[in-house]
Amino acid sequence: MAGMLCVALLLTSLIWSAAPTAGSARDGRRQQLTALPPRGWNSYDSFSWIIDEAAFLDNARIMANRLLPHGYQYAVIDFLWYRRIAAGSGVGAYGFDSMDRWGRPYPDPRRFPSGRGGGGFRPIADKVHAMGLKFGIHLMNGISTQAVNANTPILDARTGKAYVENGRQWRTRDIGLTHRTCAWMPKGFMSVNTYLGAGRAFLRSLYRQYADWGVNFVKLDCIFGTDYSPKEIVTVLQILKELERPVVLSISPGTAVTPALAENITQHVDMYRVTGDDWDSWKDVRPHFDVARSFAAANKIGAPGLRGRSWPDLDMLPFGWLTDAGANQGPHRTTSLTFDEQTTQMVLWSMAKSPLMYEGDLRHLDDRTFNLITHPTLLKINHHTRNNMEFGYIHSERASKPDEQSGRSKSGYPMDVTNNGGNVLGLGTCSDRSASGWYSISKDHICRSYGIQNGNASFCISKAKLLPTSDGVTMSNGEDLAKFHLAGIDNEDNCLDASVSPWRTSSGSQTPMFSACERHTKQAWELTENGQLVSSYSGLCATMRSSKEGENETTGARAWTAIGDKAGEIYVAIFNLDSARRKITVSVPDLEKVVGRKLARCTCTDVWSRKRWSVMKGGISTVVASHGSMLFEIQC
Repeated sequence: MAGMLCVALLLTSLIWSAAPTAGSARDGRRQQLTALPPRGWNSYDSFSWIIDEAAFLDNARIMANRLLPHGYQYAVIDFLWYRRIAAGSGVGAYGFDSMDRWGRPYPDPRRFPSGRGGGGFRPIADKVHAMGLKFGIHLMNGISTQAVNANTPILDARTGKAYVENGRQWRTRDIGLTHRTCAWMPKGFMSVNTYLGAGRAFLRSLYRQYADWGVNFVKLDCIFGTDYSPKEIVTVLQILKELERPVVLSISPGTAVTPALAENITQHVDMYRVTGDDWDSWKDVRPHFDVARSFAAANKIGAPGLRGRSWPDLDMLPFGWLTDAGANQGPHRTTSLTFDEQTTQMVLWSMAKSPLMYEGDLRHLDDRTFNLITHPTLLKINHHTRNNMEFGYIHSERASKPDEQSGRSKSGYPMDVTNNGGNVLGLGTCSDRSASGWYSISKDHICRSYGIQNGNASFCISKAKLLPTSDGVTMSNGEDLAKFHLAGIDNEDNCLDASVSPWRTSSGSQTPMFSACERHTKQAWELTENGQLVSSYSGLCATMRSSKEGENETTGARAWTAIGDKAGEIYVAIFNLDSARRKITVSVPDLEKVVGRKLARCTCTDVWSRKRWSVMKGGISTVVASHGSMLFEIQC
């Protein structure tokens, strides 16, 4: 380890920007639930969608014994717990879901036998609660296509009978929005018309049933990012507030999320995904540095939320024994991340105060992984620090040649990138400056220019000839008149698609794709007078950036700082995102720029080695391994 010098910091010069609001302080129950970022275990990365009752309870017992003492309390069954495992079944399959007479999903009886006879998840939840844990489930937003096609009656949870309004009995086909299907599971689920009393009644019957089952936590998918549905989020919030059992609300997925998109929704939720799926690939981990920086700079960490505070969620921790996305088998391999990469991810998640949801099969939890996810300093930073932010004043230089082995792990899931002349097409909020600059050059072509002064168009797309959808879902004639589809110049059969692929990873979360042209809202666009290309599906705008921008932002060195809850306690984390070892330095003058005054004398401890130094002039200077991190605790 290279020599290092540690600098004194003055605690009183930094102010906690995420202090609890008066409203959250008055509501004791709300503050108790989400005053701190939630921690738990989720079945997805280890079991995909095929988790069963026995495997879940095995993991819950280990969690209660080993992780609960460290604050991991939510045991969550991830998606498709209602789908049968059979020939032809899978993530994109149709017709394999268990459903009651009201169009509501219930646990697959073969996988969850204790729920037979109408018990649902109640027997499992009771066992989980007896262990001292809280029980959670994954939900898809809206209603299933299977329920809509069955046209079942809708339960009025307030009367226990079929929902009747204006003298008629309403059914599921009345409330399903066939033009707003889930972007990554279009044949499986669609939004509900929450402007209708029947639509709200259906959602109320769902969440009251989940509360009756003993659910404490719901992870609601296909409602944020590309599938942004603020009206449905607010409706779910209102229903949850009616329940006697408090339920923590987590929304997902996090593709195409920015602080601006989250601005009007964070107060309605407890945690919200801000990235794509984070699998065990360095290419997936690396983009989280930019995302975490953005949300910290926007003061979103610990902002007022549904039950106290809301937390930007960097997604789950894919360590240990895993499976593959969408696989019809349980865990069968170890994580592809090196231990340095796992440590870097854990340090960033802790410094950014992200919820910590471990994903590996706990039946194969090794001591090194256990020690990492329960490291007392990391857990303390995650829960008991403030002013957590990226520190931009660092100096670094390569200390070795690039490591050919570094970053060798691959996600196995392709990125859908449209790259033209070094420019990358993406999605973002319409306030993003890279969302402007689109214009018509003819009745058939939309273009985006770079170097507008000379008028050179760098990227063009053409209005498309529409074809029937593969699932029979079409837009109305009125929508056809007001919107248009856009096809690639080189391939007129594929249209610009604002939805996302089934398991879009973090490294590909900002890039839309082209897919076969069809009359569907996910491919409908509108060109505004301000030169913005707006998606009819999500309300997001098409953006274009130089591909070199992203490369420059995600290489080299990064650093974060946080203030502890004890007087004079400060944490500094240093990260090396490069493929070579780097010497990284945080200097006294630069730290003084941040705190706004001269710095006092302190002591500094390397958290990994526990070596302690008396602070002298200079700063913190150390060589960090490729994709590695260092963490320092400073006492003033």
